[in-house]
Amino acid sequence: MARITILAGHYGSGKTQIAVNLALRSAAEGRRTALLDLDIVNPYFRTKDSEALLRERGIALISSPYAGSNLDVPSLSAEGVRLFDDQELCGVIDVGGDDRGALALGRYAAEIVREDCAVLLVVNRCRPLTRTSEDALGILREIEAAARVRFTGIVNNSHLGPDTTADTVLGSLPYAEEIARQTGLPVVFTAVRRELVPALSDSIPALFPMDLFVSAA
Repeated sequence: MARITILAGHYGSGKTQIAVNLALRSAAEGRRTALLDLDIVNPYFRTKDSEALLRERGIALISSPYAGSNLDVPSLSAEGVRLFDDQELCGVIDVGGDDRGALALGRYAAEIVREDCAVLLVVNRCRPLTRTSEDALGILREIEAAARVRFTGIVNNSHLGPDTTADTVLGSLPYAEEIARQTGLPVVFTAVRRELVPALSDSIPALFPMDLFVSAA
């Protein structure tokens, strides 16, 4: 992991599940870790829903004061800058969907460039608006323009929720590889439910096993 890893992508790509799992892995490996929830677009699926688990594992959650409430108020926590100022802190940032959500990330554009963060585009071939590599590239360009940062890698998180099979994931590999080819960015890892790892470990070299948490999209 980079000291700061940023996850962005289309609605329903699974950014929040990956963010929570990355933060948990970071803490399990002995790093002092914080998770910054920058999703000011979708109030329904938030890292706030995993707050108890995160705090139990010693992970600081930085989120809007209105996250998890029934108030749909776009708001950013002033604590977010702590991720960039505290060089001993390992940070994961969950960005809201598409260009509207990426506007919040733009607040930290100068810090991101200075820090040389990992900025990862999460793609899901199974979502209606990102079924093709061209669709995903359109999302990438919108996010980069809104956030004023450049992506450094791709995360393949193609899934069908509980109906995901090993074949679902294997069938998505050409899609992720085509996005990588057109952008010149590496596929950093393919995220899968932990129980699918045995069926995929011989076919996909960079697997990221995930535990799925209720309400984390």
